[in-house]
Amino acid sequence: MADKVYIFDTTLRDGEQAPGFSMTAEEKVKMAHQLARLGVDVIEAGFAAASKGDFEAVRRISEEIKGPVICSLARAMEKDIELAAEALRPAERGRIHTFIATSEIHMRYKLRKTPEEVLETAKRAVSFARRFTDDVEFSCEDATRSEREFLYKVIEEAIKAGATVINIPDTVGYAIPEEFGQLIEDIMNNVPNIDKVILSVHCHDDLGLAVANSLTAVSKGARQVECTINGIGERAGNAALEEIVMALKVRRDFFGDLYTEINTREIYKTSRLLCMITGSFVQRNKAIVGDNAFAHESGIHQHGVLSHRLTYEIMDPKEVGFPERRMVLGKHSGRHALKKKLDEYGISYTKEDLDRVFEKLKDLADKKKEIYDEDIDALIYQEFMKVEIQEPIVVEHFQVQTGDNMLPTATVRISFRGEEKTATETGNGPVDATIKAIQKALGVNTRLLDYSIKALTPNTDAQAEARVVLSLDGVEASGRGVDTDIIKASVKAYVDALNRAILRKEYILQRSEIRKEGTV
Repeated sequence: MADKVYIFDTTLRDGEQAPGFSMTAEEKVKMAHQLARLGVDVIEAGFAAASKGDFEAVRRISEEIKGPVICSLARAMEKDIELAAEALRPAERGRIHTFIATSEIHMRYKLRKTPEEVLETAKRAVSFARRFTDDVEFSCEDATRSEREFLYKVIEEAIKAGATVINIPDTVGYAIPEEFGQLIEDIMNNVPNIDKVILSVHCHDDLGLAVANSLTAVSKGARQVECTINGIGERAGNAALEEIVMALKVRRDFFGDLYTEINTREIYKTSRLLCMITGSFVQRNKAIVGDNAFAHESGIHQHGVLSHRLTYEIMDPKEVGFPERRMVLGKHSGRHALKKKLDEYGISYTKEDLDRVFEKLKDLADKKKEIYDEDIDALIYQEFMKVEIQEPIVVEHFQVQTGDNMLPTATVRISFRGEEKTATETGNGPVDATIKAIQKALGVNTRLLDYSIKALTPNTDAQAEARVVLSLDGVEASGRGVDTDIIKASVKAYVDALNRAILRKEYILQRSEIRKEGTV
């Protein structure tokens, strides 16, 4: 018989914890709608006890999203569990996901608890969570570095207390596929009541093995995989949802009757929406969703694919919703393409919104000879994604003087939460001068970690897409900006990243006490 593998998406919780990927409640709701269209079984909407923002995001997603189970993480503490239950109250189906560390190093140095105390805490937490819902997941944080007999005992007692899902996290990405598979097999063979629950895995990518470990666990009996879109997450990230799903689909010869209920044609759209919301890029060579995933430059490869697609492509790009890049020509096709894109991304809009953005599209067409899908993506980002962030910094005006034998000089006028500030600075180039002027006006000092710029489309009149990754007082954030002027694109990207860093810094301060306790 066919055997379902449940997909537990934690993009909005574990993924969002990664530096540079924080989201507002509104953005989380938008992403959750797309995850529902994708067909995930469980959406971990956040950590309700972490902050008011997280609580609100979980509550709103619980109210609006139908279909998937909506889940909130909670430490093995009554106050966390109560807040999770309250946030999940409107959900069609809600799950409380509680956890505690079971490895010796975590118990000794972080929790400062004995194994006996951890066991009792786990039992009480699961039992307490069952008062609010009959769907309770329990995770043994740092399971892969836990002593086996103790791990078996904690799992057995958690099931007795009412857990319906047991999750085995490779919290620090330590495991090798062979040993992780053996751990899953040993749990299946040594926990007497393991058949009463769904066994889940949650792998991190510190050694680049999160997907490999997850797939190995599935082959050994795990039936839920916890993963994120584009593999975002703490440190090196989580197992990438798109890679796991397509591996199970493409390699049916190996995995047999295992299947997921993911609508794979929504994968690329979901990946792109996340990039838009977080201001991040996916590396070009990223499996499944990267720009080069179905690109063929070698003449031998091109000839092979043209002769028969399977020579160099193991899946049809259409299976994951990968677009066939095409030019959008003319007024009517342009409006249709814009409307189609908005519908694809699940963006709510009025006729006035559509008309306003289409006018900007026509203005762009006056500057460019040809309009591409990427140009429409960029407009949507500027008009619909960024406006929902209450941006502390707004650039009112900037001017740059530069040229041969001239020191680049920039003057900026910006607004910081309604207060106008101006400054003038010089730099090594026009972008450097403008960034230094912004820093001077705000009295901040950021460290630039990465800066890149690329043409979205062919030809010299192409729009430029800039990406900036920066650090503000140790808080990292990424931003993107699009414009036909590369200096404007770069400034937009820098300010986008700086706004995100400021908001994330405030967000982290709210959550600082929570984060000390760890996560799965």
